[in-house]
Amino acid sequence: MSDDPSDDPRSAAIEQLEQFGLSTYAARTFVALKSLGTGTAKDVSGVSDVPRTRVYDATDELHEQGLVDVQQSSPKQFWAISSETARGMFEQEMDYRLSVLSRALEELEPASRSEEQQGVWTVNGQPAVTDRVMEFVQGADDEIVYMTVEDLLTDDVIDALGTAAERGVTISLGGVSSDVQDRIEEDIPGAELFDSLWVWSDTPAGRLMMVDGTQTLVSVLVNGEDSTPTDPRSETAIWGSGETNSLVVVLRAIFTWKLEDAEPPA
Repeated sequence: MSDDPSDDPRSAAIEQLEQFGLSTYAARTFVALKSLGTGTAKDVSGVSDVPRTRVYDATDELHEQGLVDVQQSSPKQFWAISSETARGMFEQEMDYRLSVLSRALEELEPASRSEEQQGVWTVNGQPAVTDRVMEFVQGADDEIVYMTVEDLLTDDVIDALGTAAERGVTISLGGVSSDVQDRIEEDIPGAELFDSLWVWSDTPAGRLMMVDGTQTLVSVLVNGEDSTPTDPRSETAIWGSGETNSLVVVLRAIFTWKLEDAEPPA
C-alpha cells in the first residue's frame, strides 16, 4: 500500500484506526459513516465490507469509545464524530500511552548506565541513527567531532550542536560546504571547520562522529546510488563507547591525526 493517503484514503483510514486498537469491523464502520454522514446498519453494510448483523457490534464498540452517536429510532441511526474531534481523542490516548510507557521504561533503567559498552553496536534506519547522534551530542561534556554528508546535517542536528557549544563543548565539523559555512558560523559560534578525510560524493559514507574521545559512530548509505541520504531506510551505523572500545580507539587515532594536522605514522 502507498504511504500517500490520497491514493486510497478509505484503506489508509481503516489501517490507521486498526493501529489505534479498533477492530476491523469497527474501523470499516467508522470510515463508512464518515462518508455517509449518518446512516443505518443497512446503509453502512451497503458501502462497506461489514455484514449487516455485525454493524451493530461495531457501532457498540465505537459508541463505547465516543466515536459514534446513536439515535434510538427504528431503525437506529448512527453518526460519526468529526475528524478533528476524533484526532483529538486519539492524540490524547497516544499521549497517555506514551506517558505510561516512558514512566515504565524509566523505572526499568539501571541506576546508572555503564559508560563502557563492550563491542560494537549496530543501528539501522536514518531516523534511528539521527536519534543516536542527538543522544551523543546532548550528553557531550568536552568535545564533538562530526563529519557528514550535507543532507544529514539537519536543522535538529545543527541546533543540538549549537546548544552543546553554548555549554562550552568544543565543536569540530568536517566536510561542510561553503554554502553551509555561513549558517554554521552564525548558529555554532566558535565551531572549527576542517577538510573532510575524503571526497564524500565518491563514497557511500554517511557520518563519522567522536564525542569526548570516548564515543564514536560511523554510518554508511546502504541502498545504492538511487537512495538519497534522507531516505529513512538508507542508513546503517555502528557505534562504540568507552576509552578502550576498539572502534573508539581507531577513530580517536584518525581524528587526532586529522585535527592536529600531523603526518600519519609510518
